Amino acid sequence: MESTRSSLNDTAGLSVRLLGQLAVARDGEPVKLPSSRKLRALLAYLALAPHPVSRSRLCELLWDVPNDPRGELRWCLSKLRGALDEPGLHRIETEGDTVALRLADINVDAVDAAAAVAEGIETLSLGRLRALAQLFAGDFLDGLELDRSPHFTSWLTAQRRRFSSCHVAVLEHIIALLPQGADEAGAYLDKWLELAPFDGRAHVALLENLARRGQIGAGEEHLATAAELFRSEELDVAPLREAWHEIRARNISATPCARSGPTFLAPQPPIVAVDFEPAASRRASLAVMPFAESTVNFRGGLADGLTHDIITRLAKLRDFFVIARGSVFALAEKNIAPEDAGRRLNVDYVATGSVRSLSGRVIVSVELVEVRTARIVWAETFEHRPDEIFVVIDDIGNSIVSSIAAEIATVERNRAMLKAPNSLNAWEAYHRGLWHMYRFTRQENELAQQFFNDALKLDPTFARAYAGLSFTHWQNAFQRWGDRDRETAQAFETAGHSLLVDDRNPAAHWAMGRALWLRGEQDNSLIELAKAVDLSPNFALGHYALSFVHSQSGDPQLAIGSSDHSRHLSPFDPLLFGMMGARAMAHARLGEYNEAAEWALKAAARPNAHVIILAIAAHCLALAGRRHEARNFAAAIRTTWPDYRADDFIATFRFDRDGEVLFRSGAKLIGLN
Repeated sequence: MESTRSSLNDTAGLSVRLLGQLAVARDGEPVKLPSSRKLRALLAYLALAPHPVSRSRLCELLWDVPNDPRGELRWCLSKLRGALDEPGLHRIETEGDTVALRLADINVDAVDAAAAVAEGIETLSLGRLRALAQLFAGDFLDGLELDRSPHFTSWLTAQRRRFSSCHVAVLEHIIALLPQGADEAGAYLDKWLELAPFDGRAHVALLENLARRGQIGAGEEHLATAAELFRSEELDVAPLREAWHEIRARNISATPCARSGPTFLAPQPPIVAVDFEPAASRRASLAVMPFAESTVNFRGGLADGLTHDIITRLAKLRDFFVIARGSVFALAEKNIAPEDAGRRLNVDYVATGSVRSLSGRVIVSVELVEVRTARIVWAETFEHRPDEIFVVIDDIGNSIVSSIAAEIATVERNRAMLKAPNSLNAWEAYHRGLWHMYRFTRQENELAQQFFNDALKLDPTFARAYAGLSFTHWQNAFQRWGDRDRETAQAFETAGHSLLVDDRNPAAHWAMGRALWLRGEQDNSLIELAKAVDLSPNFALGHYALSFVHSQSGDPQLAIGSSDHSRHLSPFDPLLFGMMGARAMAHARLGEYNEAAEWALKAAARPNAHVIILAIAAHCLALAGRRHEARNFAAAIRTTWPDYRADDFIATFRFDRDGEVLFRSGAKLIGLN
């Protein structure tokens, strides 16, 4: 999408405006539509539908059990064809029981806006953002409400919230890119405050703009107005005052000048106040809004139970800041839209969801949105048979929590990689370290250490950064990239620092458990790893580490179960090869050589699998009698480790006596003895 058109009148071809009052134009000339509100609603719904829609769904959406819903739908489709089709070009497509709108040659403003958000607002140029802002001529489908169509009303409300959030995100990014003190910033700031009057960042941006233009008096006037507005909603205005004092101090030489403050919307319900400006070490934050439940109109059902469970599980991970249950439920009771709630709470991400109970199944839909860009980071639908309500909460809750945590970690790592190393705060330096750490090479491991150390210089209380540093020393010892005794001691020391900082962080106990394994203290290792998963049952790496230890000299059946559970919790984990490799070794110890070979092959096929994983594959394939494949892996190992022998494999792990004999026999079969 190279450009974004702001007006129907200067657009060639067919164009549809959904942002504002619905309108259709062909080559800049208005196309007259029938006055039917349901026809217009149908056009808008089809324009945004990602896939063909069934007729039954459209009837359910738009008609409240009329005499002949399908007949009315046929009439609407016929009239739309008359308005949109051209000779030899049919834009309303029907196949079987489904209906779709062909968008290939239609310009739809809302579709353009949604595509830009999906592409990444933060990547767009100032010119592109300006053009995008012009698309928002008003509310989505302004004035188009349908009586007695609850499903359409719910969809319409959701879309209006979605595009309002997009509009705010566009405005915020325009302000960030404009030259400091630019005259045109005023109009964008006023609109931002009109759409989000309690967004502290908007007020700070306006105060900064006024101060840079020398309008200190106008800044004082705006602060007084904002303070009165915040107090009317029982909000803490102190963070805004503190921000203004800092802004004024930096611009104290500016000449005071009057400027009228922006017009505010009517006061809205109270929210929980949060600092407007993130600290240098601030970590990612998340609000999980109460899930909606279609079958009940009161709080306390399955949706509320699931929401509470997800908030609790995410908080136990202690990886990022999670807004407390009371705050998000208070906002929901005031009917605050999730996107608006995210800005009021000043969080980075908002998770929303819905629960539908149909015959014989429960369907849970979840969406994770990045607040400042209005981008949908992740969305998924889960289904479960409602045989046991607690099983539903546990199983679906596990999947949701693990997915949210993984997606946030991925976004944060990728964002950190795009910033200059000397501009990173502690949180960003930590995620930059993770990015390098998960490359699993000696050089990348050294870079990871540097960034973890940078994070700790900025925030000496960062338990996860200590755990990450311990991991890099563990890798050095495990992979023989340094003196094993020295690296083991450093892995143990940094894990100890992590525990001292936060002994309720599962990553701290995970790091200590792995360090104790290096020291040969298996029993103590298992105690620490069990503590990690007790603190946070959704901590996938804790379950994997338990599998790793048990696969060598503990209970191989427990190793298999822990491996499966870790992969269920984190199916795309960077350490997936290790989870599979641990299961392979456990199968081998059980005498299940074919299963061991298959899991070892899966592990070795992972793109970041290192030489030790290839060694597991070589030994398991040899035990399964697949010597040709095993020798191929042995040859691959020796390209990087020319004198590799069974002694190296055994020394890497801590097998019991029977396990050592078993794998030495496998090595002998392929000449690695």
